[in-house]
Amino acid sequence: MLLTFLKGFGVGSGLIIAIGAQNAFVLSQGVKKNHYIIIPLICAVCDALLIILGVTGMGTLVASSKSLSLIAGIGGAVFLFIYGIRSFRSALKGDSLSANQTTETSLKIAILTTLGVTLLNPHVYLDTVILLGSISSQFKPPGHIFFGAGAVLASFVWFFSLSLGGKMLAPLFTKKSSWRILDTLVGCTMWAIALSVIKGLFIL
Repeated sequence: MLLTFLKGFGVGSGLIIAIGAQNAFVLSQGVKKNHYIIIPLICAVCDALLIILGVTGMGTLVASSKSLSLIAGIGGAVFLFIYGIRSFRSALKGDSLSANQTTETSLKIAILTTLGVTLLNPHVYLDTVILLGSISSQFKPPGHIFFGAGAVLASFVWFFSLSLGGKMLAPLFTKKSSWRILDTLVGCTMWAIALSVIKGLFIL
């Protein structure tokens, strides 16, 4: 079962570490020292719940629901596009941080934005519920549970590493040029994912 657990950890890491809306958001908030514990916790818990749905057999059901995919796709694309605009505006403004500075973003806004970036992105469901769910079905019970547990651990390790890593990088963003680069990359990532979601809607 340890080998199955490690396989789940490996596959989960491969899917989660890929550049995406969640990672860009968590990194940027970690750099800002903005709720850098609660934000990765929300991302990891949401991923864990979706992975559990996948390994317990819900992946096929979600994948077969075209109406759910359409609603999630439209909502996710709009949300990511708007967040991208905010990032580009911030890049033009040219923010900067002192080594010990923290942001003033409220906990409520941070939670809602994190949930939006996580749950309004159809790619999250593809990676967690559908892909990990389908792969876990290859293992006989209770192997699929160990596989899912490995993927869940990978999610927690990655998001907290990303957020705390961003916090440690904060001193590098005392210059406006560094902050502009980060915001531009975040904005481009959000828009690229939004466009891929819209493209996917035409394939449905």
